[in-house]
Amino acid sequence: MPSTTFDHLTTEKQARVTAALLTEFSEHGLADAQVARIVTTADIARGAFYKYFDDLTDAYQYLYHTAMQEIHRDFDVTPSGKFQPQPYYEAVEQFVDHFTNSQYDQLIRRHYSENESLLPERPVPVTLPAADWAAMTLSHATIKEIMLQPADRDAALARFQQVLSLLEEER
Repeated sequence: MPSTTFDHLTTEKQARVTAALLTEFSEHGLADAQVARIVTTADIARGAFYKYFDDLTDAYQYLYHTAMQEIHRDFDVTPSGKFQPQPYYEAVEQFVDHFTNSQYDQLIRRHYSENESLLPERPVPVTLPAADWAAMTLSHATIKEIMLQPADRDAALARFQQVLSLLEEER
């Protein structure tokens, strides 16, 4: 994650760096990304980049985390004690309809197709009830499938809804 130096930048300069990261990581996979292009686009010194981030992976993780925070801001699927499949389905449907062709579309597609395997895995809290864990895991798998194969959107959503119904029956 970014350093405190980055956190203390003006909002405008943070936005400029973040926009440069979004451009770079939307157009190039993590393995092919270049600090040189980022600093040129952001109009910062190369040394400044390394004051803000440890390396390209750190910068990518910051950007992806920022994108996910913005994306998830509108989707609250909090387990309520009783498994409720509809909020999971609606969140996935809204996600793929709202964020396809958004500023994060290419970043997310590239994340799933190239970058995801290059990052350390983040464990899911074990306190999550089993049905909610399954629904969350399947939500992300469905989103990934649709982002990589948009033509299969309806079939993927139908299958997801069917599995959610099965999870509800098991409860």
